[in-house]
Amino acid sequence: MPVPIRRLCVALAVCCALVAGGTACAGNDAGARTSTRTAVTTAALNQPAAEPSPSTSAEKQRFAKTRFVANAGLAAGATYQWIYKPWKAGKFKKGAKGRRLALVKAGVAGLFTYNRLKAAERNAKGDPLLSKALAPLSKSIESLKDLPAKLRRGDSGAASDFTDVINNVKDAGKSAGATVQNKVPSAGQLRGGGQ
Repeated sequence: MPVPIRRLCVALAVCCALVAGGTACAGNDAGARTSTRTAVTTAALNQPAAEPSPSTSAEKQRFAKTRFVANAGLAAGATYQWIYKPWKAGKFKKGAKGRRLALVKAGVAGLFTYNRLKAAERNAKGDPLLSKALAPLSKSIESLKDLPAKLRRGDSGAASDFTDVINNVKDAGKSAGATVQNKVPSAGQLRGGGQ
């Protein structure tokens, strides 16, 4: 029991020292304190609100490329991990072991890929070179909307369509100076749709 009493005494001594030090520094002139507080409040109210400075067009372009690379990378990673690899392994064929689970995962990954590619397409509009490179692919990206349903039905051609679109987006990004690397999304990102 002597240890808790020592700790209590030390804590009490520290608290008293802090209170005494705070009281000693406060001073006796309450009027001066009030007038200073009023002056500071008045000065703050007279100041115009700070407006955020818009970023330069170079910064917007750089961030557009960065966001494009992130979104396209997630789309490419999802396609590779849950569509391309199972397709190559033959998991989409009738009678294949784990076919149903592979098709469900591929359907979810297909929706995720479509979502991220649409986001990448929006991001590309912030950079003129990237926008120009990606413009011919907008119909291809839009065509991916129906492919998750085809994947769930077992259409193996849908997997190659996803891969083709991803490779075209990667090539367009590379030609605009935005190299896209596959980044496999987490399960939470897949559930959330990448938003």
